[in-house]
Amino acid sequence: MPSLPAISHVPRYLTTAAAALILSGGLLGPAQAAAPAPSTRVTLYKTVDVDGLEIFYREAGPKDAPTILLLHGFPTSSQMFRDLIPALSDRFHLVAPDYPGFGQSAMPSVEAFDYSFDRLAQVMDGFVETLGIERYSLYLMDYGAPVGFRLAVKHPERVQALIVQNGNAYEEGLGEFWQPFRAYWADRNETTAAPLADFLQLEATRWQYTHGTRDGAAINPDNWIVDQYFLDRPGNREIQLQLFYDYGSNPPLYPQWQAYLRAYQPPTLVVWGQNDVIFPAAGAHPYKRDLTNVEFYLLDTGHFALEEDGDVIAERIRAFLSRQGV
Repeated sequence: MPSLPAISHVPRYLTTAAAALILSGGLLGPAQAAAPAPSTRVTLYKTVDVDGLEIFYREAGPKDAPTILLLHGFPTSSQMFRDLIPALSDRFHLVAPDYPGFGQSAMPSVEAFDYSFDRLAQVMDGFVETLGIERYSLYLMDYGAPVGFRLAVKHPERVQALIVQNGNAYEEGLGEFWQPFRAYWADRNETTAAPLADFLQLEATRWQYTHGTRDGAAINPDNWIVDQYFLDRPGNREIQLQLFYDYGSNPPLYPQWQAYLRAYQPPTLVVWGQNDVIFPAAGAHPYKRDLTNVEFYLLDTGHFALEEDGDVIAERIRAFLSRQGV
């Protein structure tokens, strides 16, 4: 590579003019322009201690703006919201944590930590308390639904609105895909665990992103490569199998969550990938049964709807929350 010319080789008139321009503030501007204050549109990557656990989270937007708490699904982390956050951070304060055992949050062993949805919700409740967030809209996706509904039932006064994207709260949403899980819930052993362990492999992770999409070639493969990296960490297989087993604790709570919806009537936006076989559209329609203030959209895509229809979902959220006065 050729080296840059020494300053002595630059014409004197140019260096003199440049120096004058710099000193006058015309090139770099005043000191404060050279080092501007951080923009609220920039996503920040932080950690916070919650009950002795280091919880990683992404944050953007003005802190005095309405907060959207983004709760991720399996097998991913807050990285699933990497594009949604900047799309909304001019108007909203967005916070997206990683659960323990996921992404860049702490990953204690199954012997050292209770990997249950009750415990994940407790940690997220502590996370919200630690950050001092008093009110929020909840984005519920996949695992984010059982975590988020536990928060909503415990603190209904905090919930300004719900955004439900392939997040189940009804028996109608647990179809054929869930048969191996039901067998595992009924009798946990090596035989019933085997098909679920297979679901932790790279091909299954990739399938979750591409199945049901309009164009699989449009889905960034970094998604499943990054997710698989975290799944393949020593000890994570046991964590995920424990959570697969504990997912059986969620269906018995569906009546409680549905009662919450009927009693408190949170304004709800449903934006659902209708080609998802994990949480099919059959689980989306019942929200209309329990809610009076609901906007409902089925999108022609799969489980991770943000990957193919992120722009659409962002605009639906912006318009919906504005109409609700959030």
